[in-house]
Amino acid sequence: MPDLKLVEANEAFQNHTTDHGREHQHHEHEHDHDGWHDDHDHGTGWQEWGRVAFVAALLLLVWLHLVPRAGGIDLVAIAGVLFGGYPIFKEAIADLLELRMTMELSMTIALIAASAIGEFFTALLITVFVLIAEILEGMTVGRGRKAIRELLDLLPQTAEVRADGQVTARGLSELKLGDVILVRPGGRIPVDGTVVNGHSFVDQSAITGESMPVEKIAGTDAFAGTINQSGVLEIRADRIGRDTAFGRIIEAVERAERSRAPIQRTADRLAGYLVYFALGCAALTFLITHDARSTISVIVVAGACGIAAGTPLAILGGIGRAARSGAIVKGGLFLEVLSSVDTVVLDKTGTLTLGTPEVFDVDVYDGASPQEVIRIAATAERFSEHPLAKAIVKKATEWSLSLGEPSAFQYSPGKGIVGEVDRRRTLVGTRALLGQDGIELPVTDRQADRFSEVLVAAGGRALGSIRIADVLRSEAAEAVREMKRMGLKTVLLTGDRKEIAEATAQDLGVDEVQSELLPDQKVLRVRNLRTEGRTVAMLGDGVNDAPALMESNVGVAMGSGTDVARESASVVLLNNDLLRFAGLLKIARRCRSIIMVNFIGTLAVDSVGVGLAAFGLLNPVFAALIHVSSELLFILNSARLLPAPRAAEFAYRTGAVAGVPAPQSSPNYDNTRAVRTSARG
Repeated sequence: MPDLKLVEANEAFQNHTTDHGREHQHHEHEHDHDGWHDDHDHGTGWQEWGRVAFVAALLLLVWLHLVPRAGGIDLVAIAGVLFGGYPIFKEAIADLLELRMTMELSMTIALIAASAIGEFFTALLITVFVLIAEILEGMTVGRGRKAIRELLDLLPQTAEVRADGQVTARGLSELKLGDVILVRPGGRIPVDGTVVNGHSFVDQSAITGESMPVEKIAGTDAFAGTINQSGVLEIRADRIGRDTAFGRIIEAVERAERSRAPIQRTADRLAGYLVYFALGCAALTFLITHDARSTISVIVVAGACGIAAGTPLAILGGIGRAARSGAIVKGGLFLEVLSSVDTVVLDKTGTLTLGTPEVFDVDVYDGASPQEVIRIAATAERFSEHPLAKAIVKKATEWSLSLGEPSAFQYSPGKGIVGEVDRRRTLVGTRALLGQDGIELPVTDRQADRFSEVLVAAGGRALGSIRIADVLRSEAAEAVREMKRMGLKTVLLTGDRKEIAEATAQDLGVDEVQSELLPDQKVLRVRNLRTEGRTVAMLGDGVNDAPALMESNVGVAMGSGTDVARESASVVLLNNDLLRFAGLLKIARRCRSIIMVNFIGTLAVDSVGVGLAAFGLLNPVFAALIHVSSELLFILNSARLLPAPRAAEFAYRTGAVAGVPAPQSSPNYDNTRAVRTSARG
């Protein structure tokens, strides 16, 4: 069987990651022994097809009895078996020296046995079948190699850098943080960064999985490896090399290739057991029947390559497909665990919500206007770093209100701001803050506890209240519904107030909610879920989520989250789309299903085939046909997970750039709903 060795990244990319490159080289030797069955590398070039043609020609001559015998020995047929079976014999000897039981060893025994009893036609036909099977397997597995190689091709080799009024071409290894990169229409973006000038549409499906090109203007983010479709963009480099979203995809696939999921080790053990089973049955058959042809058929019919090669191919395909959709899985182990997840724990702020509070509405008192309330509050809060203060200032900017500067500013922790605006004593904060100043507040039947309420008073009278809410991600409710359709239990853990957490859980339909939790309390709840026998996936984005992410079976971090959260997690959602996580779970389950079908199918085919062969109902030729056909069937079954080439990739490679679509509204504002937040977040 061919190997699945990942091709080396291009030199420029590796120059950004010298240390990682050394680590990769360190793993190369390990990979030769524990990796993707490198020892089964026959190649798929013209030499192998030539070998097949030569053996097939000799097979025809033997069948037509056109080959003379020397002393009753068919020397030409023996030469054909030796030449055609050389790759098989070579691997068998290597496996024997390492005390490994493989299908190549059992096939070698069968070929020698067939030749020993004069069944040269059978030996040659088995050789042809096996060689063709190896080539077809190589072509199938080559799709896996090609899928990985395409990832490396997404990054350009050079970039145009604007500096001192001039544009110069530089290699990727020469780029530095802060460089302004010029990207022309049809060009690849070489860095992660921020657009500083220009207007265009970018196809970023290869990184985030978005189906439609995304509009880019000054201030928007851009990702390495994506295609600029129309206008010229100038992008400031914020992340280069392995630090980019593209770099994390490459690392995830490299890590997946080096690491071995438990189910892969199970597949290898099962493959070895099947070889022992076949040889044991063959020995028993010969002892009972003394029929050499039946014995050879028993050895030939049993095949385990569909398991040994199909399992890593399915895992590689699953990780590659997940990466194409914007979910970076840091190894086959985590993909396997994801397939058995039955409980999903969700953080609220930044995970279910956008994490940016916005003004939801304004209540006014005593004849004040909403604009006046916002202007006074924004002026008082202008220099505050509090998230609620930023939401008020943002609303004032949206309303084009003229803001001055507070002539006095005093912050009272947990209560709010006391300052002076328009030469009037101004208070912006909680009811308790206004109550301390003796300001009377009107009675309202509005449920203020469902929002963060900021009251505004000036000159000794209350002017109004501002209700601020975090914004639920547009896909959050559908994502939770999809998880529940998959039979998953959903749990919301947050440090937010009880009223806010329960209202959010009700909006989303979450099964269980716990609020006002400190980070260590989140860890304890996740640990308790695991103690109950549940397989837990935890989704979070902040520093406070990192301990719980590490405590869960699989930690999933939002791509926009903190570095600590992303490093602590086993999976990173680059595009922050919760529906992508539901899709990732489906990929993991499909991967497990495909592997189990291969397992059960191989056991069934081998058991039935060995039984038929032992009773003389299966000759060696048909045994070889069954062996080859079943292996190819199971490998092709695994290959279904490999991501298909994208139409956009084809257009790029052929120089055809797609037309510019109509502008799309930002997904952050599609069908958004207000959810409750508080100062605790």
